[in-house]
Amino acid sequence: MLGVRTFGDELLGAIAPIGLAMAAGTALVVDLDVDGPPYPADRSVAELVAEGPRRAELVPDRSGVAVLPNGGVGASEALELVDMLAQSWPAVVVRAGDEPIPFPVVPVRPLWPGFLAPDGRRAAVWQRVAGASDPPGPGPVLPPPGRSVVNALLHGRRPFRSRWVDAWKRVWELPWR
Repeated sequence: MLGVRTFGDELLGAIAPIGLAMAAGTALVVDLDVDGPPYPADRSVAELVAEGPRRAELVPDRSGVAVLPNGGVGASEALELVDMLAQSWPAVVVRAGDEPIPFPVVPVRPLWPGFLAPDGRRAAVWQRVAGASDPPGPGPVLPPPGRSVVNALLHGRRPFRSRWVDAWKRVWELPWR
C-alpha cells in the first residue's frame, strides 16, 4: 500500500494515483483527499465507511484498476476501511490530502521551470513538464504523460502503451516513508 500526495498541480493530483495503480496491474485507488477533484464511481469511501463494504468491493473481480471516490469523509475516519481493503487487494493506492496517514506516502511534484521550480532535497516522483527544470532531489522522473494518456485516464480508460504508466512501475520498488 502506498499513498500519493501531489503538490502544485490538480490535474497531476487526479491522474498520479491512477498511474501508480495501473503500474501495479490489479489495484484499488482509495481517495482520502476531501479537497481533491472527485473521481466518478458508483460508491464512495464515505458510503463504505457508513454502510460497510460489500464482498464485491473487498475482492477484485477482474484485473485492472478500481477507484473509490472520497464522498466527503476524512482520512482518520476511513483508515480502518483502507486496512480492510488492503488485506485482499493486490495493491492499494491512497490519494492523500492534507491529513496525515500512517503508511508510506509518495510525494509527486511537477518540475515547473523558472521561479516555480521546486526546491528541497527530499526524494519524490518528479513529473517532467515543458521547459522543465532539473529535479532538486532524488527519485524517478516521469516523462510527460501526453494528451491521449491524460484524456484516457480522465475518461476512466487505460491508455494504450504508455511510457508514463510504465515509468510508475519503478515507484513500487523504492523505499518510501
